[in-house]
Order: sequence, then C-alpha cells, then structure tokens
Amino acid sequence: MGLSIKTEEADRLARELSRLTGETMTDAITKAMRERLERLRAEQEAQGDYTARVRAFVRERAHLFDRRPVTKEEWDEAVGDTPEQLGFPK
Repeated sequence: MGLSIKTEEADRLARELSRLTGETMTDAITKAMRERLERLRAEQEAQGDYTARVRAFVRERAHLFDRRPVTKEEWDEAVGDTPEQLGFPK
C-alpha cells in the first residue's frame, strides 16, 4: 500500500510527529488518523444523542402548548403592532 504526501506542510507535519513520538512516519500517521477518526465518531454520536434527546423532549411536552395557527388579530396583539399603530386604515 502506498500513501503519497503531496504538500510540504503535510510532509513537515508527518516528519515532526514522527520525530516527537519516536515512531516511524507510518505508525505516527496511522495513530494520528485513528485518533482523529475516534474523535469525529464520538462527536457525531454525541450529536445524534443530543438530537434524539431534544426530539424526545419536544414530543413529551408538545401537548402542553396550544399549537393551532395564530390568527392575525392574535399576532398583532402579541407583538403590539395593531393596524392603527402601523398607520393602516381600519
């Protein structure tokens, strides 16, 4: 198997990592990629759990709220912008 490093930065980073860890470049790169994949998978799993928890929270409480469409009059009253206040004729 071959891996071709095509940028000077990637080569420099790989060599520095290898030097600091005392590992071969192959081992250092393999371990770095494995660690990053583990972090990304953990983040995705945590995000999925969070999304599921939020959805469950909403489902459990949805019945507590009036979910019917708001009439224009109710909207105007809630925001305080009646047609008169906005300068519209009645």
